[in-house]
Amino acid sequence: MEELQELKRRLAEERPQAWDAMPDINLYMDQIISCMSRQMIHYDERDTLTSAMVNNYIKDGLLPRAEGKRYSRVHLGYLTAICALKQVLSVKDVGRLVKRGSAGEDPQALYAYFLQELDKALSATTEAFPADLTDDELPRLALELALRSYANRLACQRILDIMDARNPMPEKTEKAKKEKTAKPRAKAAD
Repeated sequence: MEELQELKRRLAEERPQAWDAMPDINLYMDQIISCMSRQMIHYDERDTLTSAMVNNYIKDGLLPRAEGKRYSRVHLGYLTAICALKQVLSVKDVGRLVKRGSAGEDPQALYAYFLQELDKALSATTEAFPADLTDDELPRLALELALRSYANRLACQRILDIMDARNPMPEKTEKAKKEKTAKPRAKAAD
Protein backbone atom coordinates (compact mmCIF):
# COMPACT_ATOMS: atom_id res chain seq x y z
CA MET A 1 0.00 0.00 0.00
CA GLU A 2 1.90 2.97 -1.40
CA GLU A 3 0.10 5.79 0.49
CA LEU A 4 0.68 4.12 3.85
CA GLN A 5 4.36 3.56 3.10
CA GLU A 6 4.68 7.24 2.21
CA LEU A 7 2.96 8.23 5.49
CA LYS A 8 5.22 5.89 7.43
CA ARG A 9 8.30 7.33 5.70
CA ARG A 10 7.26 10.92 6.48
CA LEU A 11 6.53 10.07 10.12
CA ALA A 12 9.92 8.38 10.40
CA GLU A 13 11.97 11.04 8.60
CA GLU A 14 10.40 14.50 8.57
CA ARG A 15 11.08 16.76 11.53
CA PRO A 16 10.94 20.49 12.17
CA GLN A 17 14.18 22.38 11.69
CA ALA A 18 16.65 22.37 14.55
CA TRP A 19 17.24 25.68 16.33
CA ASP A 20 20.54 26.33 14.54
CA ALA A 21 19.02 25.53 11.14
CA MET A 22 16.31 28.20 11.52
CA PRO A 23 16.99 31.63 10.03
CA ASP A 24 19.27 33.66 12.29
CA ILE A 25 17.83 36.96 11.11
CA ASN A 26 14.52 38.44 12.12
CA LEU A 27 11.69 37.82 9.66
CA TYR A 28 8.51 39.60 8.64
CA MET A 29 5.09 37.98 9.08
CA ASP A 30 4.87 36.60 5.52
CA GLN A 31 8.33 35.05 5.91
CA ILE A 32 7.34 33.46 9.22
CA ILE A 33 4.21 31.98 7.60
CA SER A 34 6.34 30.61 4.76
CA CYS A 35 8.88 29.07 7.17
CA MET A 36 6.14 27.50 9.26
CA SER A 37 4.61 25.75 6.25
CA ARG A 38 7.81 23.66 6.13
CA GLN A 39 8.06 22.98 9.86
CA MET A 40 5.22 20.48 10.29
CA ILE A 41 3.97 17.39 8.47
CA HIS A 42 0.62 18.17 6.85
CA TYR A 43 -1.45 16.92 3.95
CA ASP A 44 -3.90 19.74 3.30
CA GLU A 45 -4.49 23.42 3.89
CA ARG A 46 -6.53 22.96 7.10
CA ASP A 47 -3.38 23.25 9.17
CA THR A 48 -2.03 26.36 7.46
CA LEU A 49 -0.88 29.08 9.83
CA THR A 50 -2.23 32.56 9.11
CA SER A 51 -1.16 36.02 10.24
CA ALA A 52 -4.46 36.35 12.15
CA MET A 53 -3.61 33.19 14.10
CA VAL A 54 -0.14 34.53 14.95
CA ASN A 55 -1.67 37.81 16.13
CA ASN A 56 -4.21 35.91 18.27
CA TYR A 57 -1.44 33.80 19.84
CA ILE A 58 0.39 37.01 20.77
CA LYS A 59 -2.80 38.56 22.15
CA ASP A 60 -3.52 35.39 24.20
CA GLY A 61 0.03 35.37 25.60
CA LEU A 62 1.10 32.12 23.91
CA LEU A 63 3.72 33.89 21.82
CA PRO A 64 6.01 36.81 22.70
CA ARG A 65 5.35 40.10 20.94
CA ALA A 66 7.26 40.75 17.74
CA GLU A 67 10.31 43.00 17.86
CA GLY A 68 8.84 45.80 15.79
CA LYS A 69 7.27 43.84 12.98
CA ARG A 70 9.97 41.20 12.93
CA TYR A 71 10.03 37.69 14.34
CA SER A 72 13.01 35.68 15.58
CA ARG A 73 13.97 32.05 16.12
CA VAL A 74 12.17 32.24 19.46
CA HIS A 75 8.93 32.96 17.61
CA LEU A 76 9.54 30.12 15.15
CA GLY A 77 10.20 27.74 18.02
CA TYR A 78 7.05 28.72 19.89
CA LEU A 79 4.95 28.63 16.72
CA THR A 80 6.22 25.15 15.85
CA ALA A 81 5.21 23.87 19.29
CA ILE A 82 1.86 25.68 19.21
CA CYS A 83 1.00 24.35 15.75
CA ALA A 84 1.77 20.78 16.81
CA LEU A 85 -0.03 20.98 20.15
CA LYS A 86 -3.17 22.64 18.82
CA GLN A 87 -3.78 19.56 16.69
CA VAL A 88 -4.74 17.69 19.87
CA LEU A 89 -5.45 20.37 22.50
CA SER A 90 -7.64 23.43 22.62
CA VAL A 91 -5.83 26.74 22.22
CA LYS A 92 -6.65 27.42 25.89
CA ASP A 93 -4.95 24.18 26.96
CA VAL A 94 -2.01 24.86 24.64
CA GLY A 95 -1.66 28.21 26.40
CA ARG A 96 -1.74 26.58 29.82
CA LEU A 97 0.96 24.13 28.80
CA VAL A 98 3.16 26.67 27.03
CA LYS A 99 2.97 29.16 29.91
CA ARG A 100 3.75 26.49 32.51
CA GLY A 101 6.49 24.84 30.50
CA SER A 102 8.28 27.99 29.39
CA ALA A 103 8.29 30.08 32.56
CA GLY A 104 11.88 31.17 33.15
CA GLU A 105 13.31 28.60 30.73
CA ASP A 106 15.76 29.14 27.88
CA PRO A 107 13.80 29.06 24.58
CA GLN A 108 16.56 27.15 22.77
CA ALA A 109 16.64 24.43 25.45
CA LEU A 110 12.83 24.22 25.49
CA TYR A 111 12.76 23.85 21.72
CA ALA A 112 15.38 21.08 21.85
CA TYR A 113 13.25 19.25 24.43
CA PHE A 114 10.14 19.74 22.27
CA LEU A 115 11.96 18.28 19.23
CA GLN A 116 13.17 15.31 21.27
CA GLU A 117 9.67 14.51 22.52
CA LEU A 118 8.13 15.03 19.07
CA ASP A 119 10.68 12.65 17.59
CA LYS A 120 9.80 10.00 20.20
CA ALA A 121 6.07 10.40 19.53
CA LEU A 122 6.42 10.24 15.73
CA SER A 123 8.76 7.24 15.97
CA ALA A 124 6.35 5.40 18.30
CA THR A 125 3.48 6.00 15.90
CA THR A 126 5.58 4.78 12.98
CA GLU A 127 6.36 1.57 14.89
CA ALA A 128 2.62 0.97 15.43
CA PHE A 129 2.17 0.37 11.69
CA PRO A 130 2.18 -3.34 10.84
CA ALA A 131 4.58 -4.23 8.04
CA ASP A 132 1.99 -5.88 5.80
CA LEU A 133 -1.18 -3.93 6.50
CA THR A 134 -4.16 -4.67 4.24
CA ASP A 135 -7.01 -2.36 3.23
CA ASP A 136 -9.33 -4.31 5.53
CA GLU A 137 -7.09 -3.53 8.53
CA LEU A 138 -7.00 0.25 7.96
CA PRO A 139 -10.13 1.00 10.03
CA ARG A 140 -8.70 -0.87 13.02
CA LEU A 141 -5.38 0.97 12.79
CA ALA A 142 -7.19 4.32 12.46
CA LEU A 143 -9.33 3.46 15.51
CA GLU A 144 -6.27 2.43 17.54
CA LEU A 145 -4.49 5.68 16.70
CA ALA A 146 -7.59 7.79 17.45
CA LEU A 147 -8.15 6.10 20.80
CA ARG A 148 -4.50 6.55 21.75
CA SER A 149 -4.88 10.26 20.94
CA TYR A 150 -8.05 10.41 23.04
CA ALA A 151 -6.39 8.75 26.03
CA ASN A 152 -3.31 10.97 25.78
CA ARG A 153 -5.45 14.11 25.52
CA LEU A 154 -7.47 13.13 28.61
CA ALA A 155 -4.30 12.50 30.58
CA CYS A 156 -2.73 15.76 29.42
CA GLN A 157 -5.80 17.84 30.32
CA ARG A 158 -6.01 16.23 33.76
CA ILE A 159 -2.31 16.85 34.42
CA LEU A 160 -2.78 20.51 33.46
CA ASP A 161 -5.71 20.72 35.91
CA ILE A 162 -3.60 19.14 38.67
CA MET A 163 -0.78 21.62 38.01
CA ASP A 164 -3.24 24.53 38.12
CA ALA A 165 -4.70 23.30 41.41
CA ARG A 166 -1.31 22.79 43.05
CA ASN A 167 0.31 25.95 41.76
CA PRO A 168 -2.06 28.53 40.25
CA MET A 169 -0.67 30.75 37.54
CA PRO A 170 0.18 34.23 38.88
CA GLU A 171 -2.35 36.02 36.69
CA LYS A 172 -5.10 33.70 37.94
CA THR A 173 -4.14 34.41 41.53
CA GLU A 174 -4.10 38.18 40.94
CA LYS A 175 -7.44 38.05 39.15
CA ALA A 176 -8.98 36.04 42.00
CA LYS A 177 -7.65 38.54 44.57
CA LYS A 178 -9.14 41.46 42.62
CA GLU A 179 -12.49 39.72 42.34
CA LYS A 180 -12.57 39.02 46.10
CA THR A 181 -11.67 42.58 47.04
CA ALA A 182 -13.91 44.24 44.47
CA LYS A 183 -16.87 46.00 46.01
CA PRO A 184 -20.17 44.36 45.16
CA ARG A 185 -22.31 46.46 42.86
CA ALA A 186 -25.39 48.04 44.26
CA LYS A 187 -28.59 46.50 42.97
CA ALA A 188 -30.58 48.67 40.64
CA ALA A 189 -33.72 50.10 42.18
CA ASP A 190 -36.92 48.55 40.91
